[in-house]
Amino acid sequence: MRSRSTSVALGAAVAAAVSLCATAADAKCERFSYLVNDYGKEGPTRDAKNLLDKHIVKWAAEKGIKNYTVSPKSVKCELFLNFIVFDEHTCTATAQVCWGDGIPVSPATPAAKPAPAVKKPPSAKKAQVPG
Repeated sequence: MRSRSTSVALGAAVAAAVSLCATAADAKCERFSYLVNDYGKEGPTRDAKNLLDKHIVKWAAEKGIKNYTVSPKSVKCELFLNFIVFDEHTCTATAQVCWGDGIPVSPATPAAKPAPAVKKPPSAKKAQVPG
C-alpha cells in the first residue's frame, strides 16, 4: 500500500506536467546570450547587444520562425584586465526569445523598428559686415 505523501507528490507532479504541456503549446521561449571581450566598457556592451540581435535573427531564419518577440536585453560586464592606461571588460548580453501562438504577431527584429527621423538644423546665414 502506498503512503499518502507519495500519492500526493505523484498527483502534484502529474498536475505540474499537465500545466506545463498546456503553456508550452501556446508559446515557446528560449534564452540567448552573447559574450564579448574587448577594451573599455561601452564598446563591448554595445557589441554584445548588436551581436545578440544578429544571432537571434539568424537563428530565427534557420528555424523558419517569422513571428517572435525579444525581451529587453540585459548586459552584465565584468572587469577582465585592469592596467593603468586601459582596461578590458567581458560583457554578456542576454535576452529571452518567445515564439508560437501566445505572442504578438509582429516580428521583433532590430530592422523592424523604424529609425527616428533626424531633423537638420537651420542653415546659418552669413554675417553681414558693414563696410
